[in-house]
Amino acid sequence: MTINYSKQAIKFLSKQDRPTKLRIVNAINALPAGDVKKLQGQSGYRLRVGSYRIIFDKTGNVLYIEKIDNRGQVYK
Repeated sequence: MTINYSKQAIKFLSKQDRPTKLRIVNAINALPAGDVKKLQGQSGYRLRVGSYRIIFDKTGNVLYIEKIDNRGQVYK
């Protein structure tokens, strides 16, 4: 499975400390395992990692990470 990251996702990960970054990347690599739900009112899915949310979409064998942010900010 190929994983592509958006510019925003890469920027968010680069600002995090090492343990947080590793936790998020490990959760992404473990997909489809984890707390995953389909988004309502828009396309895509969300993965919950503690207080962080990862918005992603899957097309065939390609996983596109659209957005990573804190719980309250990611859906805006």
